[in-house]
Amino acid sequence: MAYENTDGGAAGAGSCEPGVSDSLRTFGAVVQALREHAGLSREEFAELVRFSKHTVASVEQGRRMPDRDFVERAEVATGGTGALRAAAPHLTRQAGLASWFREWARREATAISLYTYECRVVPGLLQPETYARAVSLAVPPLPDPEEMEQRIAARLARQALLAVTRKPPTAFSFIMEQAVLERGTGGEEVTRELFDHLLRLVERNWNVELQVMPLRQPVHAGVDGPMRLAETPDNRWFAYSEGQQNGRLISSPKEISLLQQRYAKLRSQALTPEDSVGLLKRLRGAL
Repeated sequence: MAYENTDGGAAGAGSCEPGVSDSLRTFGAVVQALREHAGLSREEFAELVRFSKHTVASVEQGRRMPDRDFVERAEVATGGTGALRAAAPHLTRQAGLASWFREWARREATAISLYTYECRVVPGLLQPETYARAVSLAVPPLPDPEEMEQRIAARLARQALLAVTRKPPTAFSFIMEQAVLERGTGGEEVTRELFDHLLRLVERNWNVELQVMPLRQPVHAGVDGPMRLAETPDNRWFAYSEGQQNGRLISSPKEISLLQQRYAKLRSQALTPEDSVGLLKRLRGAL
């Protein structure tokens, strides 16, 4: 995700490995079996296919989608049976969400309360499609078109969580930095659509509370970065933090208590929901 690949994150996660699928696992097992049958160590095989030992291991363990060069070179290195070349077109992967984000996404899907503080981009649950596309194109390496569509589809599908018709509807609190809104990601037209989308969302979804942290806030409880908190149906809490190409699910009560204290402080420091809507309308009118 870097940003929520998938919320989440996000943008620029083109270099992360895909989620494991049955076809990837099977293909990887065949690669390993053919390699071992040919009497090659992983290091020797890596030299022959001109990929790193780490890449070979990722393919064999079903964690990485092999590209065409890997398949063709592996085919030659293992005796030219045709098995790898024939199997490659049928490979699939668990699409759209970065591997480190999936465990949080599972918690998120059943949560009764979700709190999000974001200082980098608009949270994935609040992104219209045009903004999601602009964010995905902003951070290198650029995704290929298929990956892009999978990423955006996964992000938009998660937004069903916002529905007030869920039983019970999830209670959402979002706090985002004003600088994120004023950055103009994707250009003026995308920004205009983003503001319209946020205003419609807050108006029709009574379960969504949106607060904006103003540009000038001398005392700020969120200087350590983004955070998310989720309450499960049995009233347990989990948290999630994210950085460059990684994310961490937090279950320690002590750590979660600390993050809850910080989030409570952020809510008191940000603009009220009413004032936040007023700011959004002013920013929208200035475009």
